Amino acid sequence: MSKYVPDISTRRWVVISPQRLGRPEEYSKIQKGNEKACPFCAGHENETPPEVFRLGSGEENKPGWNVRVVPNKYSITDIHEVIIHSPNHRNDIEKLPLDHVILILKAYRQRYNIHRKRGQVLIFSNHGEHAGASLPHPHSQLVVIPSQINLDTLVREPLNNVIEESKLFYLYCPDFSQWPYEIWITPKKEDVFFADISDLEIDELAVLMKKMLNRLFHIYNQSSISNLQFGYNYYFYHKENWYLRIIPRFIYRAGFELGTGLYVNVVDPMEAALELRGVEKKMIVTLKKLKKYK
Repeated sequence: MSKYVPDISTRRWVVISPQRLGRPEEYSKIQKGNEKACPFCAGHENETPPEVFRLGSGEENKPGWNVRVVPNKYSITDIHEVIIHSPNHRNDIEKLPLDHVILILKAYRQRYNIHRKRGQVLIFSNHGEHAGASLPHPHSQLVVIPSQINLDTLVREPLNNVIEESKLFYLYCPDFSQWPYEIWITPKKEDVFFADISDLEIDELAVLMKKMLNRLFHIYNQSSISNLQFGYNYYFYHKENWYLRIIPRFIYRAGFELGTGLYVNVVDPMEAALELRGVEKKMIVTLKKLKKYK
């Protein structure tokens, strides 16, 4: 069982979860091609707890699935699930076919709706070892946190530094961006939870997620900002007025941020939005000069 401990003065909470000690530390070994050791690959279904949901064919706990959901062996909270993106050990959302990304989002919606009356449902993903993934096989996680626990998450940020606007969504880099090139995707429909997302919204969101992750990967390859392996996190805000926040992990957090609670962002969100829009850096410098003399 997990235990929640509050700090009385700040109303922040800590989760005491000793069961997390058993998490596998085999990322590097499995990443180097030893897929036979990966419990999330097809054919290894007996190495995970019994599945609670799947999209695809085949018998329960047997190969044939496209997306598979199992309880987390090393749970943070009392309800903690792993959503395995596909049988493919290497390809994540940015490389998977669009129709498969749609399946992943539909699995998110289904699992959110299963648990939404049990507490606050947070869906998140860690891609890459330094982004917090303990296994390289692409997957997301779902946790349910008791409703009385105050979560220190951001509400939807004002719409500035727009990357693009689609029929149903806005994509932008908030002025309050805490990480270089972080992207927010927000639905135009307001006062709704992620669990209420429509099939049309899922189809469009899948396109936008793939596009933005590929653009981030391109910027990472062209940039000297980091020598880390490309990694990222994303999560869906758990309350009304939901958003998807994508955080590329180009940098580490260090003592200043940990000691002060202040984030240092080395890339201006306005410049980040222009780059993500496809504007070349030389043009960005020119635009900044023009803005200065307005």
